[in-house]
Amino acid sequence: MRAAVLQLSAQGLSSTKLYNYIRVANTKGIKVLLLGEYILNPFFKELESMSVSMIQEQANQQIKILKELSKTYNMTIVAPLILVKGKKVYKTIAKFAPNSTSYYKQQLLINYAHWNEEKFFSNEIKALESPLIFNIDGFKFAIMSGFELHFDELWSEIKNKNVDCVLLPSVSTFESYERWKNLILSRAFTNNCYVLRANRIGEYQDKEYTWKFYGDSLLASPNGEMLEHLGNKEELMIVDMNHSEVRHARRIWGFKEMLHKRSEL
Repeated sequence: MRAAVLQLSAQGLSSTKLYNYIRVANTKGIKVLLLGEYILNPFFKELESMSVSMIQEQANQQIKILKELSKTYNMTIVAPLILVKGKKVYKTIAKFAPNSTSYYKQQLLINYAHWNEEKFFSNEIKALESPLIFNIDGFKFAIMSGFELHFDELWSEIKNKNVDCVLLPSVSTFESYERWKNLILSRAFTNNCYVLRANRIGEYQDKEYTWKFYGDSLLASPNGEMLEHLGNKEELMIVDMNHSEVRHARRIWGFKEMLHKRSEL
């Protein structure tokens, strides 16, 4: 399975750069393209001062563009988007396939004093459900937001449904580089699956903080090793993944088998 991460800063309503990179990805045989958070929309702190109508106009245009690109290049594009329904604003991750579109509403949102998405967005607080899972050519993907990486309950769904690769768009910043890298590698290893992480670059400045988004998009292996990673520049990262590597890791480590034996007692 050949996939790619497009590591960018915020692009707003401009699609020229997106078109150019997707054309390149198409020539390389990419089947799945992943974008980081707040690339197609302004950063969360900027959204707080925008009108709902402006957010909706932006979302409608981005959806139209991404649907066209997916169909034209026969590629599945996974992109975080801010959607508006009934004057309410939702944080989602969209999956644009050539013949269909699906949306995953983020279930767990960051709620710290300096960065309170849970308060701003209208995503429902309810019992957790499975992340969005889909198949391409027998290779099983799941979509999870960066913040949701921290929660074991969602990873139980990943393990139970034999996911081959978790697609993880993120917007990591401040001095969190090592912590995120270690957590991603640990999740990949304990669940014996690939984790493909897309993080944005660039920065946002407010009165109190400089939010520096450091990139470091990466691919973690089912054995918890870092196979590919980017620095902090704009770049397209192309990766190859193999279902047989996932099966091999699960067989040699036997984590799921141990749990299965005990579930029958």
